[in-house]
Amino acid sequence: MKQQAENPYQPKKYVQLITPDWVKSATLYELNVRQFSSEGSFKEIEKQLPRLKKMGIDIIWLMPIHPIGEIHRKGSLGSYYSVKDYWAINPEFGTEQDFRNLINAIHKTGMYVILDWVANHTSWDNKMVTDHPEWYMKSRKGTFQSTRWRDYDDIIELDYKNSELRKYMTEALKFWVKEYDIDGYRCDIASFVPIDFWENARTELEKIKPVFMLAEAEDKDLHRKAFDATYNWNLWNILHQIATQNVSVKLLTEAYLAEHVSFFPKEAIRMNFVDNHDKNSWEGNQYSNFGDALKAMIVFTVTMDGIPLVYSGQEAGLDRSLEFFEKDPIDWKTHENEILYTTLFKLKHINKALWNGSYGGEMVRIMNDRMDQVISFVREKDGDKVLAIINLSKEQIVVQCDTSFDQGIYINLFTGKEQQVLDNIILNMNAWEYVVLHQSKQ
Repeated sequence: MKQQAENPYQPKKYVQLITPDWVKSATLYELNVRQFSSEGSFKEIEKQLPRLKKMGIDIIWLMPIHPIGEIHRKGSLGSYYSVKDYWAINPEFGTEQDFRNLINAIHKTGMYVILDWVANHTSWDNKMVTDHPEWYMKSRKGTFQSTRWRDYDDIIELDYKNSELRKYMTEALKFWVKEYDIDGYRCDIASFVPIDFWENARTELEKIKPVFMLAEAEDKDLHRKAFDATYNWNLWNILHQIATQNVSVKLLTEAYLAEHVSFFPKEAIRMNFVDNHDKNSWEGNQYSNFGDALKAMIVFTVTMDGIPLVYSGQEAGLDRSLEFFEKDPIDWKTHENEILYTTLFKLKHINKALWNGSYGGEMVRIMNDRMDQVISFVREKDGDKVLAIINLSKEQIVVQCDTSFDQGIYINLFTGKEQQVLDNIILNMNAWEYVVLHQSKQ
């Protein structure tokens, strides 16, 4: 029998991996173990797990938990990202049993946990340096070298042209999933490591259990077979410009969102943030970077397409850059940011429109007469709907939005009151004010 020829015009699915079901409405929390408590230990983290769960956190990303190199160490404690041993636990944080207890405690709350993985480079005193010097990049002088074009003198770069290195690193990734039951990885500067390595590693990990993989990168191709989510660095840059330079919102809608929805497939989850350890450590904090616009930016990054991130201390009003190579514990206190995140995450969990990737609703523009200052959009999925109108300017304005396609009775997220939406909504909005309306088929 003659085999039927493949139709060359039939659309082909780009993203070939399957994101775990538990990621569909998930939120992320980056946990800085060293600064999370005065003790900086795994045991102390356990005490705050109920609070994180109540806030609406689903996935806890632990910054690197491995022993830190001592040669060329930065500061007295060193960088998490200078890994001395991929198979061991940093004694600064506790014992192996302490780590197992933490993973078990996270799982008992119904949350998941991913580890920060540093595949591109190691410390100078990693055992691999003496056992397998051929696994490292060399300079023209034949010496070990730091990450090229960057002055990180506490690390040296690995060479993924070596198949034995690839096998070693893949086995190390599998080890923490098999032996400690972690649920995936956040992979440091993932685009510096060949994509085919990551694709094979994902395949190997999936043989053990479904995992969630986050890449510190913005490469579309990483979504095809390796990573569920990638960083939204460009979004942060644009939001920062809007908050600090009075830039038009058209930079967001026309220079970013128009390209985002056209370039990235719907299955590709982007991670949205207003802070993370890189921004906080080297480029200011959530208040110095966003000022009075902070709450509006939080609302936007949670309601738009993508998985939202909270960095340790944001919810407590962290208003300084945490030391990176020294002890600098977070001052925990009740703060309005935690209330805001809790409110937004509760809606995200129950309203399918705000779910992640292909699980959630497409972000559709609502036209308004203040397009240079106000972003307005709707997301809808399986009868659930969220309408957001956000004044991304420092001016008090009156804005009219065309809601002719979105008429109905909604609940105002922040007042709890019903609100009827007709052909148009006219709002008198203060600087950086936001309105989020939602409805559900339930």
